[in-house]
Amino acid sequence: MIQNELPSEFKGINRFAIKAMLYLNGFAHIIIGLALATSIIMFTWLFFAEINVAAHANNLIHGFIHALGTLMLLWSISALISAEMRYLNGSKLEVETFIEVVMVLFLRKLIVLPVQDATPGFEEVSIWVGGAFLMGVLYILVLRFKKTIPELTKK
Repeated sequence: MIQNELPSEFKGINRFAIKAMLYLNGFAHIIIGLALATSIIMFTWLFFAEINVAAHANNLIHGFIHALGTLMLLWSISALISAEMRYLNGSKLEVETFIEVVMVLFLRKLIVLPVQDATPGFEEVSIWVGGAFLMGVLYILVLRFKKTIPELTKK
């Protein structure tokens, strides 16, 4: 049903429903922001805990690579927090933020692959490298599209 076809008797209810959804959406984004902030604290603690364990196990390189994987997760959460702050300040969520997060997660997996318990096969490595490459191409295409046709991206 198109908005123009809404019976006039429902206009008050419609306004109330929209206002309630706006408040609930705002509340949801505040909760998301607080959860992301909490995860920053947790990932930071985990990073230093992994470094500490690696130092005491005399396996600093292996442990540091695992800790670097945790740091990459921290980077992803930071990008999401930045996007959430922009959204709460009235900007739109931008697709390149989410592409960047996926790229970081692909890179994290590639960094951590060599220190996994099971040695990755050629197929597994190929999938992760190919996925990272495709996400990089997608990221470049999105940025070029934004520069080429700015009037479409501002609407």
